[in-house]
Amino acid sequence: MSPAAVLRPWWRSKRSPRRWGFNIRGDRRAATTSHPRRNLVDCRRVTIGSRHQRTTSWIRDRISQGHMMAFTRRTIGLAALGAPFIFTGSAQAQTIPLKRLVVPFLAGGALDLVGRLLADALGPATGGRVVVENIGGAGAMLGIANVANSPADGTTAGVATASTLITNKYLFARMLYDPDKDLTAITRIATGTILCVVNARRAEERGWKTFRDLVAWGKANPGKINFGSSGLGQTSHLMQGLLNARCGTAMVHVPYRGGAPAIADLMSGNIDVMFDTMAALLPNVAAGTFRALAVASAERQPFLPDVPGMKEFADLKLADIDIQTWFAVAVPAATPAPIVAEYHKAVVAAVATPRYGERMTPAGLMAVTDPSPAALKDLIKRENPFWEELVRVSGTRLD
Repeated sequence: MSPAAVLRPWWRSKRSPRRWGFNIRGDRRAATTSHPRRNLVDCRRVTIGSRHQRTTSWIRDRISQGHMMAFTRRTIGLAALGAPFIFTGSAQAQTIPLKRLVVPFLAGGALDLVGRLLADALGPATGGRVVVENIGGAGAMLGIANVANSPADGTTAGVATASTLITNKYLFARMLYDPDKDLTAITRIATGTILCVVNARRAEERGWKTFRDLVAWGKANPGKINFGSSGLGQTSHLMQGLLNARCGTAMVHVPYRGGAPAIADLMSGNIDVMFDTMAALLPNVAAGTFRALAVASAERQPFLPDVPGMKEFADLKLADIDIQTWFAVAVPAATPAPIVAEYHKAVVAAVATPRYGERMTPAGLMAVTDPSPAALKDLIKRENPFWEELVRVSGTRLD
């Protein structure tokens, strides 16, 4: 089945974000960082269920008639990403004090999507007011350092990755935070597969029909392939180092402050290839702008059954690679245990909501949680050796 066929129920539906006037590749206007209040979602003002409020009755009537309503820029942030902003039922009592959810990349990428969907799903537990703040840079360290240095009162949390919680400490000579001492990881909220894509036009020009074609061309033309990544030390960066080390491709690394600007440059042909999450790349694969050559997992994936996994590249010394990315919620390490427990309960409940999971699946992501913060801590401990070895094999080290 083609990528377009897989995506069509979501990609072309009347409820598609594109049909709402939103560019699915990332609308900066809907997720700007220059004015945090534009990212504010005030669900208490539009809560459905009160018969004493003419405004909410009108909203309910309009929705029941199948009409869409025009929203102000102030509330469009989450709606632009396909997340609901009106919660069914009465406003619920606040159970966690979350006010700021920090995403350590610029708006428009997969992590930004997951963060905004989570902030929306947490509405009942937070009283409906959460500001999603994008703080990108320094391999996502700036955003996570901001979380680590925030007051440990539960008002600030961050969306972290395996890179920010594990890999960075093996990559960077100087860290802006200690992931083991300065943060408490609460639970994972999504997992996904890493996909290798190339600019389709460039692929036609250079004959890159398969992943092996790309590697062979790179070996024959050292330094002539520009490899984009979502940031220094991210999984996409490590994959570039791994290919250079094991396959002798000598690709040139071009780091960005998040996946969205890298994808934009891949579309325009300023870079040639990149690894990123399926969530970020599938729309352009379906549109024919990108050509998918491989997935970083060992096996092929249901979303792209015709795209080979790393297990099929034993001749390129890549058969042992099996990478799945994951995202998690983290708070400052000194956050009191009762608040951490309430956070875990609220986040698990949010991830379990049908709408959250429905938005994950078309993007090539899977909603997932851990039974406790201690369980996630054990997972991180088990994964440390793998990521340390990947950094070593890739030959990547940053000052």
